[in-house]
Amino acid sequence: MSDIYTLVKNDTAPQIKATITREDDGSVVDFENGTCKLKFRKKDTTTILFTLLAADVGDNFKEGAAIFSFSGTQLDVDAGFYQGEIEVTYASGVVETLYEILEFYVRDDF
Repeated sequence: MSDIYTLVKNDTAPQIKATITREDDGSVVDFENGTCKLKFRKKDTTTILFTLLAADVGDNFKEGAAIFSFSGTQLDVDAGFYQGEIEVTYASGVVETLYEILEFYVRDDF
């Protein structure tokens, strides 16, 4: 997941999909009946601007897929670089934060 995800300022419907896998063997992480969230911040800052919850649809959590949808005024931010951190909470209550930080670039709208 080391790509830069590109977004457009003030858009209200973009989605990103992250497939969560184990680093040691590449297997998908099954977090069925749990939750998954993405914390979003300006790059090189510590303030979380907002948190997105992944949609639990069908078997996507069982298959390690987290789909995050941006909405409302969440992308009413300055153009520039942002970062995201994914956190999974399993049905047992155990929390696991993915080590890799997601990189985003928000560009101005025309």
